[in-house]
Amino acid sequence: MTVTDGNRDCLKYKMLGGGGDIDLWGHEYVRHLTGEVAAEWQELTESEDKGRREALLALSRLIVPYLMSHNTEAEACDLLMEIEHMDMLLEFVDVSVYKRVCLYLSSCVPFVPDPENTNLLQTCLAINRKFNKYPESLRLAIQLNNIELITEIFVSCPDKMIKKQMAYMLGRQQIFLELDEETEDYDELVELMSNSHLNNNFLALARELDIMEPKVPEDIFKSHLEPNRLVGSNVDSARANLAASFVNGFVNCGFGQDKLLMEDGNKWLYKNKEHGMMSATATLGMVLLWDVDGGLTQIDKYLYSTEDWIKAGALLACGIVNSGVKNECDPALALLSDYTSHQTTMIRIGSIVGLSLAYAGSNREDVLSTLLPVLGDSKASMEVVGMAALACGMISVGSCNGDVTSTILQTLMEKSEADLKSTYARFLALGLALTYLGKQEAADAILAALQVVAEPVKSMAEILVDVCAYAGTGNVLKIQKLLHICSEHYEERDEDNNDKKDKNKTESSANSTEEKMDTSSADATSTSTKDKPTSKQIAHQGIAVIGIALIAMGEDIGSEMCIRSFGNLLRYGETVIKRAVPLALALLSPSNPKLQILDTLSKFSHDNDQEVCANSILAMGIVGAGTNNARLGAMLRQLAIYHSKDASSLFMVRLAQGLTHLGKGTLTVSPFHSDRALMHPVVVAGLLSSLISCLDVKNLILGKSHYILFNLVAAIQPRMLTTFDEELRPLPVTVRVGQAVDVVGQAGKPKTITGFQTHTTPVLLAHGERAELATDEYLALTPILEGFVILKKNPDYEQ
Repeated sequence: MTVTDGNRDCLKYKMLGGGGDIDLWGHEYVRHLTGEVAAEWQELTESEDKGRREALLALSRLIVPYLMSHNTEAEACDLLMEIEHMDMLLEFVDVSVYKRVCLYLSSCVPFVPDPENTNLLQTCLAINRKFNKYPESLRLAIQLNNIELITEIFVSCPDKMIKKQMAYMLGRQQIFLELDEETEDYDELVELMSNSHLNNNFLALARELDIMEPKVPEDIFKSHLEPNRLVGSNVDSARANLAASFVNGFVNCGFGQDKLLMEDGNKWLYKNKEHGMMSATATLGMVLLWDVDGGLTQIDKYLYSTEDWIKAGALLACGIVNSGVKNECDPALALLSDYTSHQTTMIRIGSIVGLSLAYAGSNREDVLSTLLPVLGDSKASMEVVGMAALACGMISVGSCNGDVTSTILQTLMEKSEADLKSTYARFLALGLALTYLGKQEAADAILAALQVVAEPVKSMAEILVDVCAYAGTGNVLKIQKLLHICSEHYEERDEDNNDKKDKNKTESSANSTEEKMDTSSADATSTSTKDKPTSKQIAHQGIAVIGIALIAMGEDIGSEMCIRSFGNLLRYGETVIKRAVPLALALLSPSNPKLQILDTLSKFSHDNDQEVCANSILAMGIVGAGTNNARLGAMLRQLAIYHSKDASSLFMVRLAQGLTHLGKGTLTVSPFHSDRALMHPVVVAGLLSSLISCLDVKNLILGKSHYILFNLVAAIQPRMLTTFDEELRPLPVTVRVGQAVDVVGQAGKPKTITGFQTHTTPVLLAHGERAELATDEYLALTPILEGFVILKKNPDYEQ
């Protein structure tokens, strides 16, 4: 918009001249007028001059239709945003421009503050509903996180084929609507929303790509390429076998067959020790992922094992198989609920984590009523209580469930100081935070309630709840607050908190900024006197770093700026911050191996600090998860040679190699889909729980709690496009797949993809890629070609 030097002559003389057409004076005049109306409106107060406001509104009613009809919808939207009358858009939008208007409004959402961002989405929704665009309306209702609205849009759709397409979309977001049984095609709609078709369609893709042949871990490790291999290096070690079990699970994930566990499972399981046996058995669930009927029969034999570790792993595998799929028989609840109060700790944990994965995001009362009593069990260890709290958080993710929050808060208040210092106490805070994922202001009440909780959990829980509430919003003020927390140093904190400080220490800590940066000297002088602040600091500074990534990850510009901030944190932050930065980078870019991020992680995977090193290696795996990235594969093979003598680091390298080849390159752990417009809360919960556990990687992942890595299963989704005809039979059609191009506000009909290749469906879509139909013979029932898409014959098609 163009404004003259504050005179507003255009507006002045237009007002004096009265009504009449504005298009006689041409486009440039209207643009001047638009800018001057917006500037004038900002200066008027609500109390003064109502007549002036009404005159400006009347003028806006002339300007908006002119702009709409002259390919400048963006300026019309900007004017209405400035004068806060978005509802006026509905009057003037017609069928020729509504798509461009909605595209512009939805792409403005990350850049406007609350509550304007919600208003823009609601305006888009109203426009789409005006033109009966049900799939687009449903997508916006999901973005608004409004279940009543989602149900209303779904039920009001008169077209049964579009209803089936919407059921596929709801299944992808793991939203299950309780429909009236008399609804037309009730059984079919329930089946589509339940994701029960997922396994068959995924295997059809695998057959199409000819990748059904199971792989063994050695196919991934390629250790024959390593120079100077030690002669005795093929000696079995429990840690190496455990790594091989995880890799086997990751690589053959969802394919239903492998070469380690299917042929002679017991022989392989007994090559692992104790906790290793549990995780090795649980990987069977990953191989059989989504195959509820066939998978449970293969796991069943391990439930009768005399070895408690194998039994615990089998329970966890039962939960994993059911992840993301709803089955009307509820086999996971039937099998696992009896074991949540078992006297053996590991069996309890297997059943609790299994339930959390099987019912993540479902917010089902019957499942929560099985888990909530575990939190109040005085005999349960902190490990069991922590996992139960995390399970409740994952099941009720983003629901603000009052029973879950009150029970976890009560548990936090009742636990002793020693219990709250346990490394598993972080999962109580995380379970509470996940309940408020994406809920923004709704979390304020719980933040106030947390004031009564004792440290060190209090600060940790406050930050976790705050960052989860604003996850993916790109809220700049929250990120600034977190950066401020990260910039604090031990010496300064303890001067405030510890009055009984040595005078000399106070002087030396204030002496120079360089000394403040030097963490090692600070740690050396303060180990004995400052235990409490240090543990508190470790908890909440590391979480603040991950929180920055969690808030910024939904928006590209914010992500770029975060990467730059992380560079400063790595140089000047405390050790605990350095350990968290690689995890934050993984959260910013899951399944999207950007060169810049890979290089940073590669550098820190050679760090002297073992935990920085371990976290960097795992982060490389998450960044490249399911991409088969050749450059990353080569980096990890080099790291395997570099860390060949260090069993812990080598274990992490193997995990990263398995993740990189997740599902032989057909799966993703990215929380965003539908052109990166929708964030999947269950995927965020799965990623976040795995990354938060890595803040104490030594005691958890490298200790005996590596089963926490199975939370990543909740984040695993296929990255494919499959097309169906109106009978829901697979329909191979040609599609163009290329890099997505941002066409917001561009005139005409610009190309939405560039550098495309033509494929026949089913086809894989990488991060940042978009597909469009290459034939006019069919029309898609949804504008975004991702996941499962129904096509109908084009009535105007001529051969």
